[in-house]
Parts: sequence; structure tokens; C-alpha cells
Amino acid sequence: MQEKKWLVFYTKSRSEKAAHDLLLKFGFESYLPLNKVLRQWSDRKKKVEVPLFNSYLFVRDIEANIPEILKTPGISWNIRHNGVPAVLRENELATIKRFLESGLTLEIGSVQDMEKGDQVKIMDGPMKGAIGFLSGEYNDQKFTIELETIDQVMKVSVDKGLLKKV
Repeated sequence: MQEKKWLVFYTKSRSEKAAHDLLLKFGFESYLPLNKVLRQWSDRKKKVEVPLFNSYLFVRDIEANIPEILKTPGISWNIRHNGVPAVLRENELATIKRFLESGLTLEIGSVQDMEKGDQVKIMDGPMKGAIGFLSGEYNDQKFTIELETIDQVMKVSVDKGLLKKV
């Protein structure tokens, strides 16, 4: 029997939630990472949940079930990486969940002995252990986590004291 993996699917534009709900209804284990953001309309402001990755949805199943999953309304295709179905690794999934649970955005200054492009590791806090690349400079230090298997990037503002060059 094949092992279940987190397969990556691309959805039609703005169909992530509907496709996610249908997959759950059909008995599939689906994960849609949602990020809370403040949206402003002409008459009000409201916190809304939006997909962290536009048009991406993760389904934990075996590769043999991909054709069945693709029949779900709203699902466009299975993301492939080097010709094989893309799989979100458990450590990448844990990083996404920690990012969403942290809810932190910190103001930071310069990072000594580190340059844009350096590989760094977060040493403390809710994102402890996450490894990525420094993508900002001086007063705009941003920590970038690259999820190679799905070709997506998350950028997180991190206090300079929490970073260590790898």
C-alpha cells in the first residue's frame, strides 16, 4: 500500500475555499492555509481570511487518487516538480502552520555580518528552527522561507537578534 503524502494542487482563481470544502465533503484530507489580513472598504475595515498561497491547495492522499481529486470542481491541475507530482514535506507543512500561528511581524534593524542572500536560521520564538534566506537589506530585513517543492516563498519580518547565519 502506498504512503499518503501531501500532494499539491492548483485551483481556479478564487476557488480555493470552495474546492477545499468539496474535498472534505468527498472524504479527502485537505489543507488550505488561511492568513488573516485587514481589508478596507469605503465604509469599513474588516479582518478576513485569505489563502496564504493563491490558487494552491494541499491534499493528503496517495498518487493513484490524483485523477479522482482532479474531478473536484474548482481543482485545475496537480502541481508537478521535475515531472513528478509535487509533495509538500512534513517539515514544510509544520513551517507553514507555525508561520500562521505566530501572527508576529517585528520591526528590525540591520543584521550584522549578514548580507542579502545569506542562508539564516531563526533561533527563538514561534518560528524557531525555520531556515531560509535573508531577502532584505539594512532597515528592511526580511526572512524568506522557500518551499522548493511548490515554488512558493513566504516572507516574514524577524528581529535581528533571532537570526543566525547558517
